[in-house]
Amino acid sequence: MRKLLALASIACAALAAAAAAQTATTAVDATTSLTIYSGREERLVKPLFDRFTKDTGITLNVRYGSSAEMAATILEEGDSGRADVFFAQEAGLLGFVAREGLLKSLPQRTLDRVPARFRAPGKRWVGTSGRARVIAYNTDELTKAQVPTTIWELTKPQWKGKIGLPPTNASFQAFVAVMRIKHGEDRTRDWLLGLKENDVRFYGNNTQVVQAVGRGEVLVGLVNHYYLHNIRLQTPDIPVENAFLGKGDPGALVNCAGVGIVSSTKRTAAAQRFVDFLLSPWAQRFIARGPGAAEYPLIRGVRPRPGLPQLGTIKGPEINLGRLGRDLPPAVRLLNEVGYTR
Repeated sequence: MRKLLALASIACAALAAAAAAQTATTAVDATTSLTIYSGREERLVKPLFDRFTKDTGITLNVRYGSSAEMAATILEEGDSGRADVFFAQEAGLLGFVAREGLLKSLPQRTLDRVPARFRAPGKRWVGTSGRARVIAYNTDELTKAQVPTTIWELTKPQWKGKIGLPPTNASFQAFVAVMRIKHGEDRTRDWLLGLKENDVRFYGNNTQVVQAVGRGEVLVGLVNHYYLHNIRLQTPDIPVENAFLGKGDPGALVNCAGVGIVSSTKRTAAAQRFVDFLLSPWAQRFIARGPGAAEYPLIRGVRPRPGLPQLGTIKGPEINLGRLGRDLPPAVRLLNEVGYTR
């Protein structure tokens, strides 16, 4: 996460080069390969990548890492960037890279495939799947009625030592950014410190949090909704369920994974084929209903996984996801200050 904290200072030097690359004219080329910087986990997205190669004959050279690491690498590489496409876990890091001039404009026909709330106002990225924040809870120890109905309750004494979360995860950090936007830095800091005083446990990622809930190591975890469904593919009897929170609660944030074309690429046509593939009916059905998959599809005509609430019924905080590119770095600095990410 040190790289993410350094993004703001690197940005000024990289911006001029990136802007120059963005305005340069490059020929549409016939290519047999693309380089994808993926902040999405290999086990979740490799079937999509394999299908794209099968359908198009275009080989994908994929570099996997956290979305923050991939964003930092794109910024550091600037005009000499090796990536053609940035596939990110959440909108904030896409927005940050876009604000630095390092993503190309996407055609309106691509943007129009998803609702306006899941695409960049500046046309630099588009959402590929939706995800809701939830409280995952251990069903051997808690009934649904015992689960907190708001994240603000988690600082109460009865939850001491019973909460898990992944502080370096991009989606968790975006959730904190939205809390800071909606409720102010002071209240957000107080909540984060209140969790520390309640002996919150830190894990490396969402999967580890859900697994810890299943073991009873903690009783509740702050995660994205779909991780439970992925884990059930291997552990169908895990004693965990998701609790969706109420209207306006920061813990009910609906964010999105998304994709953008890196401005330095000379393979724009092939990169656009990849973006459009992610918004194709086949890819959206896989994202929503494939083995272990349970993210929300964003194009019309593709239904979510049975058993999930309809996306429109989840009334999290109203937020323009496009502004997270500006508000994510201050949230990460706050997490560092209170000892979550250092």
